[in-house]
Amino acid sequence: MEYKKFGNKYIVRIDRGEEIVETLKKFCEENHIRLGTIMGLGATNKAKIGLYNIKEKKYYSKELTGDHEIAPLYGNISTMKSEVYLHIHANLCNQENKAFGGHLNSAVVSATFEAVIEVIDGEVDRAFDEEIGLNLYNFK
Repeated sequence: MEYKKFGNKYIVRIDRGEEIVETLKKFCEENHIRLGTIMGLGATNKAKIGLYNIKEKKYYSKELTGDHEIAPLYGNISTMKSEVYLHIHANLCNQENKAFGGHLNSAVVSATFEAVIEVIDGEVDRAFDEEIGLNLYNFK
């Protein structure tokens, strides 16, 4: 992974073989990024995406293998219990241009991944919401 900083933005390249979510989380921890947004695109050949079933309060995951374009990835950066917390969604398109989308659990870069991370000065923590079953922004 390589990056360059411009004001409150980072231009990031994640290289072949690196796992995107884990690498982004580590990057945020190392650069003390506690709040912000992530926007990116690239390619993966191994990914896991999920869909949350609100009635069951359960994630259902799908593993994708083979060449897929990440078109695009969007996410936000916050904290939960003072730890970096990433919430990322992505659309992954195969050779037939069939798209699969949802919560991105993991994705291994097959060619390259390019992202812009915009840092917001501040911190918003998350707390588990029993009714919804998810970790939601907590503005208290």
